[in-house]
Amino acid sequence: MRPARPLVFAHRGGADALPEHTLAAYLRALADGADGVECDVRLTRDGHLVCVHDRRLNRTSNGTGRVSRKTLAELDELDFGSWHAAAADVAEEELVEHTRLLTLDRLLQALCERNRPVRLLIETKHPSRYGAEVERKLVETLRRYGLLEPSPAVPVQVTVMSFAALALRRIRALAPTIPTVYLLEILPPGVSRGRLPFGARIAGPGVGLVRSRRNLIPTLRAAGLQTYVWTVNEERDLDMVLAAGADGIITDRPGFVIERLESARPV
Repeated sequence: MRPARPLVFAHRGGADALPEHTLAAYLRALADGADGVECDVRLTRDGHLVCVHDRRLNRTSNGTGRVSRKTLAELDELDFGSWHAAAADVAEEELVEHTRLLTLDRLLQALCERNRPVRLLIETKHPSRYGAEVERKLVETLRRYGLLEPSPAVPVQVTVMSFAALALRRIRALAPTIPTVYLLEILPPGVSRGRLPFGARIAGPGVGLVRSRRNLIPTLRAAGLQTYVWTVNEERDLDMVLAAGADGIITDRPGFVIERLESARPV
């Protein structure tokens, strides 16, 4: 049975309002009513999973070089948030949550401590110099937190996403009960007919792909597949994916999307 409305996921924590992949962004998105949050993970040189989207540090921090060539200690010295306009209004005692590198461990701790239902989408980034070690380390981390088996008794429900079909096959082999999303920027053969690669259970088309293939979501739904669409930030795109019947909306503006969904509810 489909939910009454699509799930709303804060992309990188809701990167419009606060610096992406900072703890402050995630806490803000959940306070605003997001059903879940999304993060990207990469491995450091010493084997830690950190929440950073880009391969290189230049755009989102005051550092340079590749994430994969740095140790966690080296990354922890960098500022990941002062570049964002919102940082100017942050009190000094709150600055750490707005600028400090976020590890997957720290994010999982924060979500589990809330003790309230929340969905977490984790994208493993590829290609990576560490290959399959990314998925192995992710599964090991989720096991430590008791998050490998989805259950109503566990408030944090994890779904793993990737553009790499091989990464999803690894997750299927290592943690067969974890839901998986095959992210799509272009349309591979078969997907337009409702077939996903082995290991993938949910389709994750980009909003640009949905614009160019207006029948894609209805086709996937007819094949019994759910769809999570990224990154839906504009009103016309939101209207489009809602009309098409998307099951999940991944957005930099969770507050905006939630407000629109609430205003559209019948009185």
